[in-house]
Parts: sequence; structure tokens; C-alpha cells
Amino acid sequence: MEPFHANLLILALALMVDLLFGEPPSILHPTVWMGRISEVIEKRLWLGHPMLERLQGVVLAVALLNLFTLPTYYGLALINLYLGTIPFLITSVFILKATLAVKAMERFTMPIADAAKEGDFGRARELLRKVVRRDPNQLTDQQVLSATVETIAEGTVDGVTGPIFLYSILGVPGAVAYRVINTLDSTVGYQDRDHLYIGWFSATLDTVANYFPSRITGVLTIISSAILSFSPSNCLRILERDHARTTSLNAGWPISAMAGALGVILEKPGFYMVGESSRMLTPADITKALKIMKLNVLLFAILVCVPLITVCRMLAPIV
Repeated sequence: MEPFHANLLILALALMVDLLFGEPPSILHPTVWMGRISEVIEKRLWLGHPMLERLQGVVLAVALLNLFTLPTYYGLALINLYLGTIPFLITSVFILKATLAVKAMERFTMPIADAAKEGDFGRARELLRKVVRRDPNQLTDQQVLSATVETIAEGTVDGVTGPIFLYSILGVPGAVAYRVINTLDSTVGYQDRDHLYIGWFSATLDTVANYFPSRITGVLTIISSAILSFSPSNCLRILERDHARTTSLNAGWPISAMAGALGVILEKPGFYMVGESSRMLTPADITKALKIMKLNVLLFAILVCVPLITVCRMLAPIV
């Protein structure tokens, strides 16, 4: 099978498996192991001097990247060489799928919408703990809904368009590298005192890895909002106006685009507020955000990944 066709097939099957079956068991999930190993290594690092912490942060990121991407690259190459195309494709689909999280996003956020519909915001706050860093107990009911929609918007990049963007350029090892970087950012990339220096390199890598996917996803949200009969003109206006309002260089693109598409205000108290609206957020906005997310993923795969794979597979071998 030609590399171009193989890569397209792997991408299509990985997305399909993710949408149908969701996450693999934790014991088999690479992201779970990345997080655990990162936490174990972090606990053994010596803290106390900014320069040394920064150096250890580089070592941590490079070590974890090598630990997961090199076995992926050489393992797939050996499978392709000695076992043939079918085992190679199956293994590639499983690994790529493990870097994706469309179904997982729906599984974690729809229960929040259901609880909110029933007026049980206490339960909604408990469920929100699984998907955000901020303390749900400090949030109003509107801010709980906002945090959920923001998570879906930003998660479109972190959970799907980011990894498939790097997959399109670097193959399955590229998607694994993205997941390592994103996981490191989630475990050590905080701005608190304990992680300010140790996590700077991981946070920087995450910013670089998400630079193009976040912006493309923001633009695709305009197209998705038009197809779904939301508000493409407002999406464009809010995206242009508010994309730089978040503390993150990248997060403002998908979040402001989502706020504009839905015609709502999305707020992280003390950090940013994007969008504008005369109406309150409702649980239905979570469902709408998930529809936009799924369509964004489809558009990204067709309009971005296929052309990238076409060019990159002409220049480099499969894997």
C-alpha cells in the first residue's frame, strides 16, 4: 500500500474508532502512562534554584519524548518490515486513536449538561472537576456552564486537531510526541511557584505545538457555525476582537471563536472574558459546542490533514 493511502486510512480509522468506542482501558492508555511517569520523575527532581529547575525541565521533556516516540517509530518500522502491512495498520490505528479524545470529551461534558438541565449544579460542579483545573466551588452556575464550553473549545485542539496536525507531518510518532508535550503541559506546565521554572520548557513546547492547530481550528469554527446555522459573522467578529484576551497565546482562538459562534460570553474569572451576549448560557450550549467540535474535526481532517499528508508523504517514508 502506498504511504499516502496508508496514512489516510490510518487517520480515518483512528477517528472512526475514537468516535465509536472512546478511550481504551487506563492500563493500556499511553496518556495515562505519560502522566504517571512525568509525576514520578518530577517528584525526584531537585528544586530550589531557577536555573537548575529550568535545566531539569528540559531534561524531563526530552526524556519523556524519547521514551515514547522512539519506541513508536522503531516499533512500527519493525512491524511493517517483518509482520507486514495489516499488523502495521492495526497497530498504527490503535496508537493514533490513543492520542485522540473526541468521544472522551463528549463522555465527560454531557453529564455536566444533563446535571445542569436538572438544576443539580452541585453535581455539575463535581463532574466539572474531572475536566478543568479551576475550583468549581468558586464558580457561579453560569461560570460552570462557561467552563464546560471553554473546555470543549480548547479541547478540540488539545484532544484532536493538535495530534492529527502533527500526525499529518510526522506520522504516528508525531501524534505521540504531541500527546507527550500536551501531557507534560498538564502536569508541570503550571504558572505557580512549584512549576514556574520546572515546567517552562514543557509549556513552551505546548505553545509551539498548538500554534497552527489552534488558529486553524478557530477559523474552521466560522465554517462550522455557518454549516450548523449558528452565527458565522458573529464568530468572525468575536474571533478577531477577542482572540488575544486569554493568558494563553493559543487558547483564545478556539475559545473566542466558540463564544462568537454560540453568541455567548465565556469567562474564566480573574483571567479573561470573551464574547458578548444579552442571554444567559444554557445546558444546550454544551450540546451545540460538541456539535461544532465534531464538525471542526471533520473539516480539519479533510481541509488540513489530507493536503499535509499529500505533501509530506511525497517527501518522507511512512511511519
